[in-house]
Amino acid sequence: METVTIQGNPLSLVGQLPKVGDLAPDFTVTNQDMKPVTLSDLKSKVLVLLSVPSLDTPVCDLEARRFNNEAKNLGYDVGIVVISMDLPFAQKRWCGANGIENVQVFSDYKDRDFGLKYGVLIKEIGLLARCVFVLDEKRNIRYLELVKEITNEPNYEEVLTNIKKLL
Repeated sequence: METVTIQGNPLSLVGQLPKVGDLAPDFTVTNQDMKPVTLSDLKSKVLVLLSVPSLDTPVCDLEARRFNNEAKNLGYDVGIVVISMDLPFAQKRWCGANGIENVQVFSDYKDRDFGLKYGVLIKEIGLLARCVFVLDEKRNIRYLELVKEITNEPNYEEVLTNIKKLL
């Protein structure tokens, strides 16, 4: 079983973390209008899936804002999706308050489908671990970073380098 830490305290992840080279599992999440969205609904050539614990925490806020800014420079071939357990209403409020318009934000609160299928659901607290998945146009996982200490940010430069390799 995969583990992460929060301020050094170990937490268990439920499910199996996919590997680089695997076909990304299909999933269903909820958009801010309470409608289901699946992986196949996301049409970008390169797709970046950002799993975060909660947008109402400082590190998740920084990460989502950073990728919102980076998305402007990456162009239309790259889609960036942020997935958390936050309720869609809270996500909508957060996006509006922070001018988030270059990334899509979805909730996994309803069925925990993404968290279970991607192995990032934290057993002890019911939130998602911080993880980045970069998918190619065939939806193969080409890059994956599970951030072991969830109070840390991902390696932005490494993520961006791997995105650009696929363009």
